[in-house]
Amino acid sequence: MARKRQTYPPARSGGPPPRPGAGPEGAVNRPNLVAINLDAGRGRTGLSVGDRVQIGGTGRYAGEAVVIERITAGVIPSAVVRNEAGETRHVRTIDLEPARAG
Repeated sequence: MARKRQTYPPARSGGPPPRPGAGPEGAVNRPNLVAINLDAGRGRTGLSVGDRVQIGGTGRYAGEAVVIERITAGVIPSAVVRNEAGETRHVRTIDLEPARAG
């Protein structure tokens, strides 16, 4: 005797998802959206290895005084800098500012 085929009830998750543009989506305001600085590709001129500079911007290391160890040219120019504690990090050259005297 053949076994009866098992049937399952339809899913409760609803019907198919709505088509794109079919509903009132509108403009979504995302608070964590990243803003890209388009001037970063140009970099900052007048920097050279050995210069004392300060990290600008709003990042974690903003305001830290550092010395430039290496400058890398590329799509977004960057520099390897060393702080007074001996730690190194990569920074975009657009975020480097001449160190204040004093």
